[in-house]
Amino acid sequence: MTTPLRKSIFAGIAGLSLIGAVAGCAPSAQSPSAESTPAAENGGQASTSSPTSSSTASGSTAAGTSEYKDGTYSADGTYTSPNGQETVGVELTLAGDTVSAVNITTHPSNPNTKKFQGEFASGISAQIVGKNIDELNVSKVAGSSLTSGGFNEAVEQIKSQAK
Repeated sequence: MTTPLRKSIFAGIAGLSLIGAVAGCAPSAQSPSAESTPAAENGGQASTSSPTSSSTASGSTAAGTSEYKDGTYSADGTYTSPNGQETVGVELTLAGDTVSAVNITTHPSNPNTKKFQGEFASGISAQIVGKNIDELNVSKVAGSSLTSGGFNEAVEQIKSQAK
């Protein structure tokens, strides 16, 4: 193989690697999945709701003005990364339709995913605590843009649980 041909091949491979890395950091278009059926999707390919939501109140607050029941709810959301299907766990505490606390459980499949899910978990609280759950639509948190797709999917499931 000649040197110019070898250089061209290496340059092509380097270019493809760069494209793959950039695509992994790009935001993904996620359609809301409010009509998901967790039982039909269970099997690792789609997100599943945690059946153990611990509701702390039974009903609405403030004379029926809240759309969601106060309590703590959990769900897993999935998203696709350059390394394949990934899952992120979300636990939200609601009070009067407002997020009062958030806890993220990371489920990384590789070191790169671990890094981005960790960054997401460390920055999400500042973006959503104190906001109405219906206003949540996270796109990029602390440099992590793909994890937000799984987060948004889990929030839709939590909304259904809290009705």
